[in-house]
Amino acid sequence: MPSVTSTPKIPDLASLSVAQRLDLMEDIWASLTPNPEAIPLPEWHMTEIKRRLAAFAADGNHGRPADEVFAELKRRL
Repeated sequence: MPSVTSTPKIPDLASLSVAQRLDLMEDIWASLTPNPEAIPLPEWHMTEIKRRLAAFAADGNHGRPADEVFAELKRRL
């Protein structure tokens, strides 16, 4: 598995296995998480968040408790 310090060039990515590419994606993601505020939030993300929150508030359905959902899933198995 390539490390972040030996990241392959874009044309070389296709030569990696799916597992290796997933590992590389995890490494890249992990390198971003120590400083999440450094990742810019696009304005369209905020627009979508506000739209979804408004739809949730208007709907009034707050869903079901997780333990209830899990119990139902276990009954179905």
